[in-house]
Amino acid sequence: MNEVRTRFAPSPTGFLHVGGLRTALYAYLYARKHGGKFVLRIEDTDQSRLVEGAVENLIATLRWAGLDFDEGPGKGGQFGPYVQSENLPRYKQYAEQLIEAGHAYYCFCTPERLDILRQHQTAAKLPTRYDLHCRKLDLEEAKKRVAAGEKYVIRMKVPMTGELTFNDLIRGNVTIAYKNIDDQVIMKSDGFPTYHLAVVVDDHHMKISHIIRGEEWLPSTPKHILLYQYFGWEMPLIAHLPLLLNPDKSKLSKRQGDVAVEDYRDKGYLKEALVNFIALLGWNPGDTREVFSLEELVQEFSLERVGKSGAVFDVEKLKWMNEQHMRLKTDDDMLELVKPILKEKHWGAFSDDYLKQIFGLMRERVKFPQDYVETCSYLYKDPHSFDEAAKAKSWTEQTPVLLQALLERYKNLEIFDAAAVERELRKEAEKQQINAGKFIHPLRLVLTGVAVGASLFHLIEILGKETVVRRMEFAIKNF
Repeated sequence: MNEVRTRFAPSPTGFLHVGGLRTALYAYLYARKHGGKFVLRIEDTDQSRLVEGAVENLIATLRWAGLDFDEGPGKGGQFGPYVQSENLPRYKQYAEQLIEAGHAYYCFCTPERLDILRQHQTAAKLPTRYDLHCRKLDLEEAKKRVAAGEKYVIRMKVPMTGELTFNDLIRGNVTIAYKNIDDQVIMKSDGFPTYHLAVVVDDHHMKISHIIRGEEWLPSTPKHILLYQYFGWEMPLIAHLPLLLNPDKSKLSKRQGDVAVEDYRDKGYLKEALVNFIALLGWNPGDTREVFSLEELVQEFSLERVGKSGAVFDVEKLKWMNEQHMRLKTDDDMLELVKPILKEKHWGAFSDDYLKQIFGLMRERVKFPQDYVETCSYLYKDPHSFDEAAKAKSWTEQTPVLLQALLERYKNLEIFDAAAVERELRKEAEKQQINAGKFIHPLRLVLTGVAVGASLFHLIEILGKETVVRRMEFAIKNF
């Protein structure tokens, strides 16, 4: 096999769609598995849809996900330029080459004529397609019209009859009749190529060996194959990935939930979890394993195990996946994730050792990094509100007296750890001849402001004697 070269070629029209991340991921995995190169190319030929900053965002998001490219914008490579708008003369040259060879033609039809044509076809319940009006124009006459300044596009010629069969690495042999393929515009009136010409020219010149892209491009593949044939170039191997679906089996769309990678990143999903989850949307390892690192995915991935059927994007499964990868994080890993969250809160400075104690206490109760902050704010600052329902249930006239007695015990403790505070609480309960819950429930409330949470006695140990005493004294005086 020649060197494997895959590419991810997004349009800079905004955020990175999760479907785009899956395309990039599969191309990355395949290249890495076979010791090849993964190329990033920016396809910005549709200038009307460009979004400022989108290229930088795409690159940053890919790198966040761990999918670093070998060649592309900002990194270079011997097959650039890697931004299509920097390559216009080459596309023009090849479009004119097709015209001279009789494989393309100038089309002078106005937008108004094409609109009327579509309206008539729609009214007659016919497929909307170009009627080949300019295909029969004499080339010399057409060139004169071009020289006179008449506005035009360039269309490729598609055979009038017959069919084309090609092999898809995922779907096997696919056959499409030529009668279902339009004479595609390959150069627009603004001098920019359309996707169809630019993608073929770039994939050839960048020596792409495997094209891995979404199912939506399947109907366009015969056009691209024809262009390869017209130019006399070898066609790369091609694989079309199954659609991503909503739970109701409709095509994944923002109407039913988040579709941007950035949305999931900002919600606290780990990159390892999102990449792992995305990898399993269409591909399976052939066994029951579900949790993979990126390195393990590289070792296991194969296009042969990518299915044809659409894959459901199940957010609940993604949450589960995030929880699994949270469990795999070391305390030092979590410090890197949690410290920025705390910094934004302006709650003060906390030592690494203190934070690691919190990780140990809360590890089985969190699904996202922010849960180490949002669900246990009482570990960082005194509570300013208290669960009224819990207060009504656990706080009686006798409670301040009971807590005062327990407070005196705590003040006298030399070793203030979980075992000691639990022992003293149970001793006081025995002395008062009451159930320990009469202490436990109000004590949790005054220390945390809530009725439920992690192990109370380990929580007390982490808070420390000074904080526990202060909070108990406040509650006894003010509740």
